[in-house]
Amino acid sequence: MTDIVNLHAEVRERAGKGAARAVRRAGRVPGVVYGGKKAPLLVSVDPRDIRRGLDAGIFFSTIYNLDVGSDVERVIPRDVAMHPVKTMPQHVDFMRVTADTRITVEVPVHFLNEEECPGLKRGGVINVVRYHVEVHCGIDNIPQGFDLDLTGLDIGDSIHASKLALPQGVTLTITDRDFTIATIAAPTVVSEEDTAAAAPAAAEGAEAPAEGEEPAEGAEGEKKDE
Repeated sequence: MTDIVNLHAEVRERAGKGAARAVRRAGRVPGVVYGGKKAPLLVSVDPRDIRRGLDAGIFFSTIYNLDVGSDVERVIPRDVAMHPVKTMPQHVDFMRVTADTRITVEVPVHFLNEEECPGLKRGGVINVVRYHVEVHCGIDNIPQGFDLDLTGLDIGDSIHASKLALPQGVTLTITDRDFTIATIAAPTVVSEEDTAAAAPAAAEGAEAPAEGEEPAEGAEGEKKDE
């Protein structure tokens, strides 16, 4: 069963831009709780609680018991509006959920055993195509994350969706192909040793002037003005 996190919230009395700005000036984030065949509820929450979930990459896949005074609303975050410059949360939307609710969520991907990956030992890098994988599931079986083992993978190898261990009742939203999650790519940075070795070869391969042809202007041995 999915872990449920307690989150304290305060009721907001007024809607509108002016009221929302006042909430932000007070150091809190305005939000709304909707769904569940009930009227929308205006709330405010501590921005640190939002940042904590966002930084961990699990905010949108976490079920919260939203403590609002004498009531508790079971919710899941559906959207966060961020300040375009300060990257601070400006507004948050929560959706009410029940045991019968099925939702679409993005689940973070974790890569394990990098030290056992031959491709990485040879200087390769992990090229991550998807840091999260979207699934459809009930609220009681939301995966906390997908662990993918890098053991034995070499440069050029890929990890596809078929490698995911999906819990019962959890399905991928993309079902028409075995999509790529990550690849072990070749290194793109040329080492100093390779650069030094390539320099003499480049000099030897430089094209010499044909017989009777004058050197190009600006080259060594440039023809002097008569």
